[in-house]
Amino acid sequence: MGSIYKRGGVFWIKYYRNRKPYRESSGTTKKMVAKKLLERREGEIAQGKLPSVEFEKITFDQLAKGFLADYRINKKKSLVRAERSVNHLENEFIGLRVPSITTPRINSYIEDRIAEGAANATINRELAALKRMLNLGANQTPPIVDRVPHIPMLKENNTRKGFFEHGDFLAFRKVLPEYLKGFVTFGYKTGWRFSEIANLTWPQIDLDRGVARLESGETKNDKGRIVYLDEELQQICKQLWEARKINKKILPWVFTNCVGNDRMGDIRKSWNTACKNAKIGKMLFHDLRRTAVRNMLRAGIPERVAMMISGHKTRSIFDRYNIVSESDLKLAAQRQENYLSTQFRHNLGTIHEISEKKGLARTS
Repeated sequence: MGSIYKRGGVFWIKYYRNRKPYRESSGTTKKMVAKKLLERREGEIAQGKLPSVEFEKITFDQLAKGFLADYRINKKKSLVRAERSVNHLENEFIGLRVPSITTPRINSYIEDRIAEGAANATINRELAALKRMLNLGANQTPPIVDRVPHIPMLKENNTRKGFFEHGDFLAFRKVLPEYLKGFVTFGYKTGWRFSEIANLTWPQIDLDRGVARLESGETKNDKGRIVYLDEELQQICKQLWEARKINKKILPWVFTNCVGNDRMGDIRKSWNTACKNAKIGKMLFHDLRRTAVRNMLRAGIPERVAMMISGHKTRSIFDRYNIVSESDLKLAAQRQENYLSTQFRHNLGTIHEISEKKGLARTS
């Protein structure tokens, strides 16, 4: 049974949950208001809920700690990005109690990030992290969050559509440093991600069969995959294997850095210099992935097979990579013109045939 008592001029309430006493100020001098608050708290306890006063003690810091712990426990690959999001969120919410994390406060955070020049996609990843924190708190036993506020998301329109035409790629590869040529060619033909190629080790390469494979857990979607290497890629791998034996540098990685003493690292400086020298504009390594998908489909490879090679898990993302270029549009126009010309000639032949039949009919 709970009770109501006065402390100074304000009424306080006292109630129990699992024999633990709770005391809470009603914040009013009106006993009826205090009585309704007590009834609400007792109702929450009767439903097996924690009293709301417990939720009011939880801070953003506790939620952020649990959020990052969840990433580490589940060994999520995007832990670094999650930590970056938390760092930005702390600027607005650190030390703040959960009931104070409201939609207006979140909108204020969004405005501040936009003013700082953050991209909509970046802000959305941070808002998704905040929502995840609150949901984790609400879903745990016992819950430490009693409600999750509405979190508005921004419209994103930053999908890149860059890709290499084959001639541009050849010009680009020609001006790359020697140690990068094989690495970039592998990305151009397989569509594998940078990290997947950089972490590729010799036990994953079967030179006799001409096969490269990624084991389960080594990819973004945790699914293993295999790709058969064409003659050029097989030759590149054989040359790297021979160079490994000649130099007597027994490293596990197929592709190594410019010094040859570690796996492939940051290549942005050499990459950007090559883009400039090849006069192809600013490109990204990920553009090779889009290009590989596009080239496989243009070559007549079934979409399902192309998805297995590139490692795309969902059709929606795969379709985003199936880019239509100006040359595709030009070819479409030419094919349409050829089709219409064929139809025109067919119609002329039909008209001529009808005329001849009419002429024969009049003669007879």
